[in-house]
Amino acid sequence: MADPARVLEEALELEPRQRARLAHEIIRSLDESDEDAAALWRAEVGRRIDEVENGTTELEDWELAYQRLRAAVQR
Repeated sequence: MADPARVLEEALELEPRQRARLAHEIIRSLDESDEDAAALWRAEVGRRIDEVENGTTELEDWELAYQRLRAAVQR
């Protein structure tokens, strides 16, 4: 089995379009295991869009989010 921290590190070296494709394929692989996943994701995305548009959520700077995620993966 691949080391998740190493996979993430290598994935982050890809071009943005390649990273987006990889993320899409990973999410799609999760969706295949649950017939309701697509509907649940659409609802979640809609909820998050509403929160951003209504100003009812706190947005996080990408650099801070990136640092937090890398730290979590390296644990």
